[in-house]
Amino acid sequence: MRLAVDTGGTFTDLVVEEDDGRHRLYKSSSTPADPIKGVLDVLGVAATDRRCSREELLSSADLMIYATTRAINAVITGTAARTALLTTEGHPEVLVFREGGRSQPFNHRREYPPPYVPRRLTWQVPERVDWRGRVLRDLDEQAVLAAIARIADERVEAVAVCLLWSIANPVHELRISELLDEHAPGISYTLSHRLNPTIREYRRASAAAIDASLKPMMARHLSELELGLRDAGLLAPLTVVTSSGGLMEAGSVASAPIHSIMSGPAMAPIAGRHYAATDARAQTAIVTDTGGTSYDVSLVRRGRIPRTRETWLGPRFTGHMTGFPSVDVRSIGAGGGSIASVDPAGLLRVGPDSAGADPGPACYGRGGDRATVTDAALVLGYLDPAAFLGGAMALDTAAARRAIEHFVGEPLGLDPLAAAAAVIEVTTEQMVHAIEELTVNQGIDPREAVLVGGGGAAGLNAVAVGRRLGTRGVLFPYVGAALSAAGALVSDLVAEYAETLPTSTADFAYDEVNRVLEDLERRSLGFLSSVNDSYPGSPSIEYWAEARYQHQVWELELPLRSDRLRDAEQVQALVDDFHALHREVFEISDPDSPVEILTWRARASHRLASTRDRDAPAVVNGAGPPRHREAYFVDVGMAEVQVCPRDALSPGHELHGPAIIDAQLMTIVVPPGTVARWTATHGVLVESDEKSNGRR
Repeated sequence: MRLAVDTGGTFTDLVVEEDDGRHRLYKSSSTPADPIKGVLDVLGVAATDRRCSREELLSSADLMIYATTRAINAVITGTAARTALLTTEGHPEVLVFREGGRSQPFNHRREYPPPYVPRRLTWQVPERVDWRGRVLRDLDEQAVLAAIARIADERVEAVAVCLLWSIANPVHELRISELLDEHAPGISYTLSHRLNPTIREYRRASAAAIDASLKPMMARHLSELELGLRDAGLLAPLTVVTSSGGLMEAGSVASAPIHSIMSGPAMAPIAGRHYAATDARAQTAIVTDTGGTSYDVSLVRRGRIPRTRETWLGPRFTGHMTGFPSVDVRSIGAGGGSIASVDPAGLLRVGPDSAGADPGPACYGRGGDRATVTDAALVLGYLDPAAFLGGAMALDTAAARRAIEHFVGEPLGLDPLAAAAAVIEVTTEQMVHAIEELTVNQGIDPREAVLVGGGGAAGLNAVAVGRRLGTRGVLFPYVGAALSAAGALVSDLVAEYAETLPTSTADFAYDEVNRVLEDLERRSLGFLSSVNDSYPGSPSIEYWAEARYQHQVWELELPLRSDRLRDAEQVQALVDDFHALHREVFEISDPDSPVEILTWRARASHRLASTRDRDAPAVVNGAGPPRHREAYFVDVGMAEVQVCPRDALSPGHELHGPAIIDAQLMTIVVPPGTVARWTATHGVLVESDEKSNGRR
């Protein structure tokens, strides 16, 4: 048995994978003040459902996987550790200038964004290494010691060290680490050449600064989490979800916490790809994850999950870049807890502010009085007030109606039903625009894709989103209510390694490149050997090159066909692959231009022994017969519709809208003109009714 927990801003999700491959889903409210309590709470919910103690549940697990938004929240809210930066003399502005881009170049009234590490906590170190690795100026150790003394006086908790060309020769960064160990043993630090050996100075410095700032908090958090779980009965290994869509051991994440920045959102596309292929036979999917606070969107093309090297925390150019490739996920502030209001101009707005878990929407009855998307869905009759979260929480319909009427209906002159429908409609449009940014704006036709609806609030309007986009259908996997947590169960243990070695295919450095690839292989095999005994599974290594045409500014990640490049034929294959990749991304290529490679990467993956390939159906709990209740649809008004428990029906069953599907932790709204079909794994695929009739 394996456990996967995803702690979000509103709910903490748990997916239990049984030994036969079946899944059970659980949710409980998150506890922002004490996230570990939220984890133990949802484990307690699962234990109660299984009629065992929490200790018995944990002791039976073979593996526990943890996803968290704690790191990214600390960066965005500015609550990470007080951090200093040591950099080469003459280059103190690397975090100030960033990469020079501006999203509004003619808006001169905008304040210049502050750097991640303030200038007053940035110290210049006299030293210099050139791009070949030659030491041009020895490290001034007395200046370093003086900086360390001032760092202590400033109550700094962490230090980032980023010197020019340390990727070519790290001797000075290594010496600074020795001085920090000796003279400031209580301060965490990160060396840029170890963490992110990239040729771009800002990305390397930013990565080091973010990582260092997270070390005290994440090391403490993961240590307390593991201790709490061990005390509660966990015997199995604890792994953490990473931004790249893989898993790392908790100790490894504590030593490089920047890898947990996109911990939760990175897993939804992993699960979405799996279920789109299994239930809809689709290789292209738009994967959405609708939580209480945010709406995450990602794209799977031809079975591949795109990654991006431009991961900004905050707005592009004015936020802070992680400097690492990560799963390409776009987020907007739209979810079940998003607050609806009317602005002074009389326009209805939904989000980005959220009611969160505490106090939550008005209908939670916990002191919140603002109108939210969940309140609107309750007023429209989509949610059963007595069966929310599987009956774990009762909702107050009267409170929801008062909030919708006061904050939306009265300012707009609408009755409560029309006001609630307007909230859902505005939310739908925001989600459509977020998907168009990822698809239409990049030349991708959403009509060729299946929309995967994940997250507890997805069922409220995912079909409406899919119809607006014209997608092939909307799929709600059985595990959709906890899609990110489920994605962790089909992921692998991973480690990524990189080395910078510029070369051109016009004059390819065979010996040096193969030496780098050999070193990457050695490090990858070391990782795979270290995890093999603890985690049964199958290992693999993939190799990548960061390549570009000569004189270009940005590189593309290019997969290599082999682990070495020994002759002209293999180099020509690399060139051909790059031309094809460049055409795919930019619609053009330059066949006459040589290709320049800057950085070489290896990704070691250990595919965990799992039940993922058994295609077993989910656990189907006993469910009552279909019933009816009144619900509002714009096309038909208030009407009595069928409410069908998903778990009561078998694969192949059809349900024509308007209808509502009760899916335990998710309510799926089936609008008029659509038909829902049960898939082989007890998911639900919703398509247009006209399309269905055409096939019959």
